[in-house]
Amino acid sequence: MIRSLNKFIFLNLLGWEVTGVVPEDKKIVAIVAPHTSWHDFFVGVFTRSVLKMENRIKFLGKYELFKNTLIGLVLRKLGGYPVVRNKQVNSVDSVVKIFNDNENFFLTLAPEGTRAKVNSLKTGFYYIALKAKVPILMVGFCFKRRIVHFGEKFYPSGNIDKDMKKIISFFSNYQGKVPSKGLNHLV
Repeated sequence: MIRSLNKFIFLNLLGWEVTGVVPEDKKIVAIVAPHTSWHDFFVGVFTRSVLKMENRIKFLGKYELFKNTLIGLVLRKLGGYPVVRNKQVNSVDSVVKIFNDNENFFLTLAPEGTRAKVNSLKTGFYYIALKAKVPILMVGFCFKRRIVHFGEKFYPSGNIDKDMKKIISFFSNYQGKVPSKGLNHLV
């Protein structure tokens, strides 16, 4: 019921389209960008319903968001995993452990790590994929064309500069809700 309602709202009322191919890999790091607004979260939730992947697609959130009992429960139900981000805890290693402890783990992350305009992408997603030996899938959100596009999947080569150029080039084709916070200036 909720899936059908979400699908109707997203595709028919809001006019979005989901394109590309979602890989069947059991484990993957999907990077979704540009992340410029709180609206992105809801585009992701709607996309999960359209793809019938509500139980498969997971995301990370600041541990502080999960402290509130009600909010924490909702976030966990939506596929959220709390992550402690501080100097005492290696976030990459803790997420790699989640990959190693699960047979299936389709993780979505915003490579910017924030909704603010950035001058470079964070590298955590890259090192998670590299250490967990899983592919990276690039997913573009384009508010201008109202498209969620599942793009290229690749394994990190270990040459982060080369791979980041490929990633930034892919995301330069997509316009976030707040265009001035997008990634086009990084090309």
